[in-house]
Amino acid sequence: MWFANFLVAASATMVLPFLSLYIKTLGDYSDAYVQQWAGYVFGVTFLVAFFVSPLWGRFGDKYGRKKILVITAAGIGSSVLLMGFASSVMELFILRAFMGLVTGFIPTSAALISAQCKKEVAGRTLGTLQTGTVSGALCGPLLGGLLADTVGFQYTFTITGTVIIFASILVAFGIKEIVFKEANEEKTVYTRKEVFLHIFKSPILISVMMISLIFQVANFSIQPLLALYVNELTTTENLAFLAGFAFSVTGLGNLVATRKWGALGDRIGHGKVLVILLLLSSLFFIPQALVTELWQLIILRFLFGLQIGGLLPCMTAYIRQLAPLSVQGEVLGYNISFRFLGNVIGPVMGGIVAAKFGIDMVFYISGFLLTMSGLFLWLAVVREGKKTESEKAHLSA
Repeated sequence: MWFANFLVAASATMVLPFLSLYIKTLGDYSDAYVQQWAGYVFGVTFLVAFFVSPLWGRFGDKYGRKKILVITAAGIGSSVLLMGFASSVMELFILRAFMGLVTGFIPTSAALISAQCKKEVAGRTLGTLQTGTVSGALCGPLLGGLLADTVGFQYTFTITGTVIIFASILVAFGIKEIVFKEANEEKTVYTRKEVFLHIFKSPILISVMMISLIFQVANFSIQPLLALYVNELTTTENLAFLAGFAFSVTGLGNLVATRKWGALGDRIGHGKVLVILLLLSSLFFIPQALVTELWQLIILRFLFGLQIGGLLPCMTAYIRQLAPLSVQGEVLGYNISFRFLGNVIGPVMGGIVAAKFGIDMVFYISGFLLTMSGLFLWLAVVREGKKTESEKAHLSA
């Protein structure tokens, strides 16, 4: 599963650094038009995925997550392959929308592994899995930028799509799905309504999902614009490569820290670790608006990556503790929907803000959102802790 995650993450992120540059090649457009449509094209994938993610999660719980992994990987690969033949922004937009229908390989793989490990070591196990995702995300943008500068955009899309399709074959023949059963945990069938009510009756679970939304809005607000921002900081012919490097260095920080954050969450509580990560993320995100040289941006992107490395494993492990095992995939699907909604709002917000006020303002607004999300989650964790202590005191009385 580690290798499959590596291939999908590497291939999927190969095209991100030059997506805005690719739009420029499809017509004679103004900078404001490119900035706005970069957000729309980037975000439509996640808008569609927002609606279908819980369905993929429920199908995975019912029919097996391995089947969902094969379908989604093959679908993603096919859509990326066809993007290289797009002749207009609208065609690219439609293909990105289709990609949203089958997006979900990485979170489904997390659900599969989560269901096969004990709650007590879920953070560390999922952190290990994420090193495959992060390693791929680290190599992908750098390789994608290099390929785009060397062989052009079309061949880069072709290579990317082919590799993702290969990942689906790897899962089909190389993965065996088993489920770890907790002691005294019965296999219960829940309706969609019961799962929905379970989520909304848990304040801490709702808080985690809202944090997923807010963080993704902040993080993805700048990603489609990063190549344009790098272009403002340097003058070079290897723009796609440098934009890819700026993407990759965040992944390097992520790779260094992800397993350690997951293990720390297992020891002191995943909620506490998530609060720390969100506040530190804002600390290293806002100053990116003030850089005057590319090397300054790279250092801050690396430090930012150190913090975000623990978010996915800690969130998944937290949900692993709060949700019944038999609906793990569906609950994670709802969490992924919140994340995808943030992926939609973020790029569109970033494109609009950048077009009107400049790219640096995107960093300020997103940094503020990260700070507020950290404080919001801290209040939820404190309330949950007081509630738990009250229940223990009541039982011992």
